[in-house]
Amino acid sequence: MELRQIFYAHHMFDQIPELDASPFNIIFKGYLQNDMYREVVVLFRRMLDEDVRPNCFTFPMVLKSCVKLLALVEGEEVHAVVLKVGFLSNSFVGTTLIDMYSSVGRVKCAYRVFNEMVLRNVFTWTSMINGYVANGDLASARMLFDLAPERDVVLWNRMVTGYIECGDMVEARKLFDVMPNKDLMSWNTLLNGYANSGDVEGCEKLFEVMQERNIFSWNGLIGGYAHNGRFSEVIDAFKRMLNESDVQPNDATLVNVLSACTRLGALDLGKWVHVYAESNGYKHNVYVANGLIDMYAKCGVVSNAIDVFRSMDKRDLISWNTIINGLAVHGCGSDALSLFAEMKNSGVKPDGITFIGVLCACSHMGLVADGFAYFNSMMNEYSIVPQIEHYGCMVDLLGRAGLLEQAVNFVEKMPVRADAVIWTALLGACRIYKNIDFARLALQKLIELDPKNPANYVMLANICGDARRWKDVAELKVAMRDTGSRKVPGCSLIEVEDEVAEFYCFDERHSKSKEIYGALRGLMKALRSSGYVPDFMEVGQESPGFIMD
Repeated sequence: MELRQIFYAHHMFDQIPELDASPFNIIFKGYLQNDMYREVVVLFRRMLDEDVRPNCFTFPMVLKSCVKLLALVEGEEVHAVVLKVGFLSNSFVGTTLIDMYSSVGRVKCAYRVFNEMVLRNVFTWTSMINGYVANGDLASARMLFDLAPERDVVLWNRMVTGYIECGDMVEARKLFDVMPNKDLMSWNTLLNGYANSGDVEGCEKLFEVMQERNIFSWNGLIGGYAHNGRFSEVIDAFKRMLNESDVQPNDATLVNVLSACTRLGALDLGKWVHVYAESNGYKHNVYVANGLIDMYAKCGVVSNAIDVFRSMDKRDLISWNTIINGLAVHGCGSDALSLFAEMKNSGVKPDGITFIGVLCACSHMGLVADGFAYFNSMMNEYSIVPQIEHYGCMVDLLGRAGLLEQAVNFVEKMPVRADAVIWTALLGACRIYKNIDFARLALQKLIELDPKNPANYVMLANICGDARRWKDVAELKVAMRDTGSRKVPGCSLIEVEDEVAEFYCFDERHSKSKEIYGALRGLMKALRSSGYVPDFMEVGQESPGFIMD
């Protein structure tokens, strides 16, 4: 029932001279369909005031409204009416009461209702067990489960889900193995349990033995890979889904695949997904569009990200945040700030993530005064409490502008303790402006926060190397070795013929590594012949004095 129909129905309702429960129930249903829960409670009071006797269809609708409004007092009053008119014996009404008390954490009250019910069906048992599970009492839930006279597939699935939600995959699997008449939902439930608990191998094994798979099965596997950072496997599973099954990807599938493309830099595959999405009815899907904006922005094709953003019929906060942050990171600060102004004019309220992009844009453009104005507006205009990320942006803003002393003072006055990211940003600024004193301060703080990280010493050594202070460089090299740790080698990814290859410095794992290094030597010869001279001053490269990994 549409909203205008409700008002008309209510007008007709008011013309009825003698009312019984049926007209009230019709209006209750209309209110519920339009989320008008308070109106349901108000009308129920009128029903009682006019001495109209509710029936078994009335109470569940009114109790559901009380739950939605978190109106426990009113719910208890409805419970009293249920007892007064003798409807507690009705399993439908009793089950709704159990749901109401369980939803607000009053499990003992829910069990009291359950215990007082004369007739209990499988839905009643499921509701009570669900109440225990939802409130973290797995022992009581399992006790009731074992006592249940009838257990349908929904009840079995809920008990399995309960173990999964509390992280006990061993018990979940034991129960699943003895479960009769498993349906596809049962398999998908356990599959997602393995995926969400980080057991990718368990997820894979279960997927392979499934006799039937639907979109939720494939999304469980693909989402499991994505959730656990196995992005290459996301791509492989997606290709397998397209080639080996009749199941069509949905928006959740495409979002996970686009996320993997983003992390791997697989731009060509991301473009293919874009074409696929538009050809299969997802052109105006907000979630897919947001994934495309993020993918294009992080792969460096900012113009495509803007095109997708502009083509959207509807945009949510994530759409605005993604494009603003994407533009800011790629140095398009002016465009990012223009979009921020457009966002405010369109009535969308920014959040903390929005301001990270805005402050980043100011940092890249050197707009110190504007950056502070935006930073102060977070609390003054939007009541957004700045987090460590926002303070980090401000330190980066001051550091990039060469205001190192102000940056250090800002850090010292921060209401939160500076983390390694902030001190690393300051250390990077010290290298740009060749300020060794502040660099040593930053290194000291970084050593306190992360004493085993050799990358901190490498950064300061590079600063000293730029200043030709070789004695300091040697001391830092010794200090780095004393940590007992090695710098994690940088990893690069490249997309070739729809495959993503990963390689490290001096990597020889690739099957065509000889050909690759041969081509690299040819490129170096060509560069040198044109006058290019490589810079070996970086500590992480070969230099006259030493080699560091």
